[in-house]
Amino acid sequence: MNKSCDSTEMTTGKKVLFAGCLAHLIHDGFSDMLYIFFPIWQVQFSLTFAEIGLLKTLFSGSLAGFQVPAGYLASRMGEVKLLLLGTILTSAAVFLLGWAAAPIMVGCLLVIGGLGSSTQHPLSSSLISSAYPDKAERRTALSTFNVAGDFGKLLLPGMTALLITQYDWMTASHVLGILGMISVIVIFLITKNIRQQSSSNEGKTKTAALGCFAWKGNQSFWSLSMIGVIDSATRMGFLTFFPFLLQEKGAQVSLIGLALSLVFAGGAAGKYICGKLATRFGILRTVVTTEMVTTLCILGILLLPLEPVLLLAPILGIALNGTSSVLYGSVPELVSEEQCKQAFAIFYTATIGSGAISPFLYGLASDMVGVNIAVVLIAFVVLLTLPLTLPLRGKFA
Repeated sequence: MNKSCDSTEMTTGKKVLFAGCLAHLIHDGFSDMLYIFFPIWQVQFSLTFAEIGLLKTLFSGSLAGFQVPAGYLASRMGEVKLLLLGTILTSAAVFLLGWAAAPIMVGCLLVIGGLGSSTQHPLSSSLISSAYPDKAERRTALSTFNVAGDFGKLLLPGMTALLITQYDWMTASHVLGILGMISVIVIFLITKNIRQQSSSNEGKTKTAALGCFAWKGNQSFWSLSMIGVIDSATRMGFLTFFPFLLQEKGAQVSLIGLALSLVFAGGAAGKYICGKLATRFGILRTVVTTEMVTTLCILGILLLPLEPVLLLAPILGIALNGTSSVLYGSVPELVSEEQCKQAFAIFYTATIGSGAISPFLYGLASDMVGVNIAVVLIAFVVLLTLPLTLPLRGKFA
């Protein structure tokens, strides 16, 4: 009897993990494939850099802003249902982008797509955590879930570049939208017989959350959050304008897709590499090192010709993504167990929010002083994280 129960639980866990990984792959892939479209839209719609940045802000902003409401809505209609609805919404928006005849239509569809994608991270993580009550198994499952997102960042931008090279950007949009709809069907078939457990810890979470908002006694947490804000703003800001730098160096769409894939491949490896470095040399040393490497790589990409830039791309990816993974993993060490959930909510909202607004702000700077000067600004803003590490000394075991 116990063996039968264990087998059922294992099967349910694997189904939930597969569904969560597929959702993560699709949504993260959709988010990062936009970088391929930006140079094309700039030419087709005669957009400024600020307007390109605004398009990214519309998507990322709606994604960031709706994550907390998505959690509340999921408690009423169910996590799986809302995840399916969100994936349908984003897939439909991607499909309809191919028929967008004006920038305002593109902007509206990106807002809709961002709203749909806002359901993915919190709901998939929650479903997987609930499906794996054992702490060790849960860590492995969530690690697998994160890798699936990195695989999506590799797969979909590369597929987008290939489709645009062979056909056009409208066809690429339609094909990817259909791919998203197919993933909805797969997720539905996998999860249709899974029963969800409702959580009733809202009151406790609210009470515990209050302490996280105060600066006093939580300086370390807020310092870490500010590092995350700058790191996220750098990542989103630079990646938005990275294709334009490559274009200036003579890169075509296919090569831009390759360069982005190299950055994302480095990012996937960076989570593992920087995790090992943090364990061996300490969190603060790892963060300081990766931020300095980020600055050097950005300046190198700006100054070097195209071929060496392709060699630098995966190193930049390691530094960009590696830093963020170390920061996320450090949050529980700076707050109490009761505050942990709310601390993550604050941290995610702050970092994703900064990543949403930074492309628009750096776009304005690019229009005023040129994209090259704006990229230099991005490179040196990263170094503002270094003094923020001072309140964190002695806080990590």
